Amino acid sequence: MNWNEFDFFPIMGEPLTVQNSMKLDFSPENKELENVDLGNTAVFNAFVFDQLKQFGKTYGVGGYLEHRAIYRRSERFETLEADFRNIHLGVDVWTTAGAAVFAPLDGEIFSIQDNEGFGDYGPTIILKHHLNGKSLYSLYGHLTKTDLQLFEKGQEVKAGTEICHVGPYPENGDWPPHLHFQLMWELGEKFGDYPGVCAKRDLNYYAENCPNPNLMLICEVLD
Repeated sequence: MNWNEFDFFPIMGEPLTVQNSMKLDFSPENKELENVDLGNTAVFNAFVFDQLKQFGKTYGVGGYLEHRAIYRRSERFETLEADFRNIHLGVDVWTTAGAAVFAPLDGEIFSIQDNEGFGDYGPTIILKHHLNGKSLYSLYGHLTKTDLQLFEKGQEVKAGTEICHVGPYPENGDWPPHLHFQLMWELGEKFGDYPGVCAKRDLNYYAENCPNPNLMLICEVLD
């Protein structure tokens, strides 16, 4: 797939540049995380947004295929086999709750669902696109509950359509406000939801099925 032949609309309404964005590290290599009570969302929120304020940035971004330390905050990421899921399959855009999110290209509403629960996606929208005859799905997680009423399944959207908003905690799955943006070639039997984190043993499959969202996001600080 030659991604350069497509003209993607900025999902945050503006390009993510080195002027307005910074990369955030949630891997075990970031020793600052050891001193953060990640189970306390208010404390976690302060940790994220203090960094953005310190460096004068609107967005914190990153996370594709990142081995993360932050999932110890929720039992949701433990599998039945006790094989911990801690490899992130999308890109997160950490920013102020209420920030508008836009469709990057033409598509249709594939699903709208509230994935409730501590550490889950919260309100979630999945779009279905067609690229050179091939289906591609884009997932938008951690939204506002009001977004669940904006569209109906099967409704067409054009590139640049305002489709949702970054949600506040706790309604967004109880995370510091951010958009989870993920691409999938296939959903299998999934509807309304798709794993955003995988275990190391499953990485090869998910890395193949979930291409790098920055191919569409086009964020300078991730290049």
